[in-house]
Amino acid sequence: MNQFGGDWTERKIEIVVEYAKAYLTIMNKYPQYKCLYFDGFAGSGNIYQNDKIEFDIIKGAAVRILEIDKPKSFDTYYFVELDEKNKNGLEKLINEEFPQRNKYVVCDDCNNRLISMSHFLRKNNNYRTLAFIDPYGMALKWSSLEILKGLGIDLWVLVPTGIGMNRLLKKNGNIRNAWLNKLELSLGMSPEEIKSYFYKSTTIQTLFGEETLVNKEANAIQKAGQLYRKRMNEIFKFVSEPLELKKSTGSIMYHFMMASNNSAAFTIANDIIKKYK
Repeated sequence: MNQFGGDWTERKIEIVVEYAKAYLTIMNKYPQYKCLYFDGFAGSGNIYQNDKIEFDIIKGAAVRILEIDKPKSFDTYYFVELDEKNKNGLEKLINEEFPQRNKYVVCDDCNNRLISMSHFLRKNNNYRTLAFIDPYGMALKWSSLEILKGLGIDLWVLVPTGIGMNRLLKKNGNIRNAWLNKLELSLGMSPEEIKSYFYKSTTIQTLFGEETLVNKEANAIQKAGQLYRKRMNEIFKFVSEPLELKKSTGSIMYHFMMASNNSAAFTIANDIIKKYK
């Protein structure tokens, strides 16, 4: 069962659906291309909001995308879900509700399937892809994104800057090795680069000589969003303005952004994001 995360859950889905409709409208003018939709963390198809009295069911991104049929639908849908129970639930749902769609539902790690997709797209250059990556925690590896360089992909990615990266960046810089490894895999950076970016050192005079103090930058979450966008720009020509998705308290949980090698896609994504700020 996919649990509802709050207003931001619906916002990210609405953004992807709105973008998908614009994407398909444009691609409908280019019949020489096949359109592939890839969802790397597809879930069970429905999201359940618990108000402590009853559950409200909200359609997940997979179902919302499958519903689009004007001006056209995607030629192929590829859904990846690591949790076998969720995978089976999604497969059952879409087989019942969308039997006519050309779809694949696989139980695997998204990182593996991103690599497989990159190989497929390099061999089949008549495909264009819209991908949605909404990872569980910090499960998405940077190396899995790097392999997409130069391909015809528009990629929406939810980056756990607040609830993931920031929590691992301890205030005094003493980060556990396991946490540092997660940051390395997620950002594709060395421990030294990570610490240099998120921490500042100051030297003070004490009674017993000089002492170096290490402190985390006060705006570490915002810096994480800026960093991820900059890093994405090393893979893709264009990266949208990140949308900050926040808790009801106002604290940032995620940065949501789109990357593409197409300037028109960049413009459309930014226009959509502005509407949801």
